Amino acid sequence: MFAGTMMGFPLTINHLLERGRALFPEAEVVSRGPDKRVRCQSYEETYARAERLARALGRLGVKTGDRVATLSWNHAQHLECYLGVPAMGAVVHTLNIRLHPSELAYIANHARDVAIVVDRTLLPLLEKFRGALETVKHVIVVRDDGGPVAAPDLDYEALLAAETVAPHAPGFTPPAGPFSELPDENAAAMICYTSGTTGHPKGVAYSHRSTVLHAMAGSMRDSIGVSGDDVILPVVPMFHAAAWGFPYMAALNGAKLVFPGPHLDAESLLDLMASERVTIAAGVPTIWNGILARLDAEPKRWDLSAMRTMIIGGAAAPKSMIAAFEERHGLVVTHAWGMTETNPLGTLALVRPKIRARGGVAALEARASQGLPVPFVETRHVDDAGRVLPWDAATMGELEVRGPWVAKSYMSDEGADRFTSDGWFKTGDIVTIDADGYVRITDRSKDVIKSGGEWISSVALENALMAHPAILEAAVFAGRHDKWGERPIAAIVYKPGKTATNDELAAHLGEQFPKYWLPDLYVAIEQVPRNSTGKFLKTKLRDTYGDALLTKGSGG
Repeated sequence: MFAGTMMGFPLTINHLLERGRALFPEAEVVSRGPDKRVRCQSYEETYARAERLARALGRLGVKTGDRVATLSWNHAQHLECYLGVPAMGAVVHTLNIRLHPSELAYIANHARDVAIVVDRTLLPLLEKFRGALETVKHVIVVRDDGGPVAAPDLDYEALLAAETVAPHAPGFTPPAGPFSELPDENAAAMICYTSGTTGHPKGVAYSHRSTVLHAMAGSMRDSIGVSGDDVILPVVPMFHAAAWGFPYMAALNGAKLVFPGPHLDAESLLDLMASERVTIAAGVPTIWNGILARLDAEPKRWDLSAMRTMIIGGAAAPKSMIAAFEERHGLVVTHAWGMTETNPLGTLALVRPKIRARGGVAALEARASQGLPVPFVETRHVDDAGRVLPWDAATMGELEVRGPWVAKSYMSDEGADRFTSDGWFKTGDIVTIDADGYVRITDRSKDVIKSGGEWISSVALENALMAHPAILEAAVFAGRHDKWGERPIAAIVYKPGKTATNDELAAHLGEQFPKYWLPDLYVAIEQVPRNSTGKFLKTKLRDTYGDALLTKGSGG
């Protein structure tokens, strides 16, 4: 091999931290607390506080490779953990506050966390599993509500106040201290766990290298395009897949960050978007459903003219929602797909110039897809035998991906069957891919409905149902059937004061799908059950209604 002559400069989160201090010291980090008060600090302050945190953790005995958990909402102290813990060589481990206490205990023990940084308002949740923790030596409390901290827990602010930070010379060279030795770029920087819909949650350890490359790819103009001009509101929790990488994209570019804290209702979010002149906001479809309803009710109340795009991911967004935001409110939705295992950005639904030239319908179809793979992520889909399928927009198969921020394994070598012998990750999503490279999810492998040997897409039916003017949400799942094996059942949440007959819903769907696709049963429910990341939990619906068709004849 004829080796290149370039420096082997490590790609580490330390550089993002140093870059923010040296180049963007005045950039702002805004946090809204439980009391809805908005607090602001600069990147320069954030660096100093991250260094104080690292020094304090070092005095507590936290060493290179040790795991430090967070049990927190989105706020500046959580960002300090995102930056300071990995930069000192330890690993930040985000705990999903929406998981059951028994699952949180399992995850903390599985990761072998040595410390937990927890919001005071979340202490009641911690108390439900504190007694089951096996390796945690220190509990550090963020006084997000201003209340006192009781021994033996440690006060986050008191710990930071006890540490001194040496003066920093201009530029990128840190003084002697917790950040003076760079971690290996392949060392773990963060641990995130899957939502555990099938068995125990599985751990994915993001490396410094994967995190930095992910931030660079997300910042590209033909990607999310984060720049120093942006004001970013990550509604997606920081305990879910690294808040989709937005804290690190912001640090790389000097973008202003706005953290919503625990107030995630539509009105609170819209107030924050308007007051802080947010340019990029990101969250799951259920968040945007509520925001769309509030904007429809009071279209002139909030000035969102600064908003450049709203990133929707975590679940498929209905085409009707994407169109409604643009047509009724002039707001652009960018559909994204990813997973915990992909750090998490995998594809982005940008409209290529040649698609745009075909007209509005083609552009909307592209924007409603899961999109094109972002740079350095490669996609293919395969059949049950592992044969690679054509990009013909029709043939369905399981999506597989590979790339520099895609997991090659889970922690403790669990789930080995998700990784192929030739180096691809099996996502569990059933998709089509068209000739232009656009990926369209038709279902999860565990949710696809197999009726009489034919596949029926629950996602396509859900999106079509949610385009009906009376329907707020819809979840379609497989009901057991004597003749056909499985038949679709639709669980419907109606908008307040609205309803529709089964015949009206069937007629609405019949305009788009063949007769054998139409649900055999429509069930009105108050709310679609969800898992810890906001995705529809169809297992609960199947448990409740899965046998309802066994006494209804042949159907279909």
